[in-house]
Amino acid sequence: MSKLITLRGIASRREADEWIAAGWVRVDGQMAVLGQRARADAVITIDPRAQVQQARRVTILLHKPVGYVSGQAEDGHEPAAVLIRPDNRWREDPSRQTWHPGQLRALAPAGRLDIDSTGLLVLTQDGRIAKLLIGDETRVEKEYLVRVAYRGDAPDGRLPDEQLERLRHGLELDGVPLRPARVSWQNEDQLRVVLREGRKRQIRRMCELVGLEVLGLKRVRIGSVVLGPLPVGQWRYLDEHERFV
Repeated sequence: MSKLITLRGIASRREADEWIAAGWVRVDGQMAVLGQRARADAVITIDPRAQVQQARRVTILLHKPVGYVSGQAEDGHEPAAVLIRPDNRWREDPSRQTWHPGQLRALAPAGRLDIDSTGLLVLTQDGRIAKLLIGDETRVEKEYLVRVAYRGDAPDGRLPDEQLERLRHGLELDGVPLRPARVSWQNEDQLRVVLREGRKRQIRRMCELVGLEVLGLKRVRIGSVVLGPLPVGQWRYLDEHERFV
C-alpha cells in the first residue's frame, strides 16, 4: 500500500506509513493496515486530516557555505542543517511562515552540494518535493556557476572548443554516459552549467576529464527557484507561491 501511494505521487513512503498507521487511508472502501498489499488499480481514499498534516510540512532554502556537508555529519564536518536556526533566518524572507522547532523533525536535504561548494540547498519535510528533485528519474534543471582554470596544453592556454562540446555531451562517469548538459562561458574564467542529473561530484569530475580545474562552484537555481540575494549561511522558507516546476 505504501509503495502504491508513493507511485501515485500522493505522499512519500514515510508519510504513507504514518497515514496508514493513523487510520487515514482506505482501500476500496476498507481501512488500510501497514504491510497490506493492493491491486495497481485499487481505489485509494485519503482522510482530509492527512492533507492538512502534509500542508504543514515545510521546505527551506539555504545558501550553503563552503565547509558544511549536505547530509549527516562526516569527518568532523557539520551538516548544513545546523544553520537552520531562527536567528539565522533571512530578515527579508517574503514567506509569512512562522518558525517552530518541530520543523526540524525529518527535515532532510533534497539533493547534495559537496563540502567545497556553495549555493542553493533545499531541505524539506515534504516527500513529494524530495522525490521531484532527487533520484535517477528527475528532470529538474540545476544551474551552477563554475570558476575554472585550464590545465591542458592548448597553444592559447584556453579550453579548446571541441572539449567544451564534450562537456555539453559526450562524457561518461563510471562507465555510464551523461545526459546532455548546457554549458557556456559566463566570462573568461567562469562557466555556466545546467544539468538534469546529479551524480556525485559530477561537475568537478566532468571538468577534470577535459583538463579544467574547478576553483569554485556555486549552485544558483533549482528548477524555477533561484538563490537570488539570499546571503551565504542564511535561509528562508519556500514561499507558498513558488514551485520548482
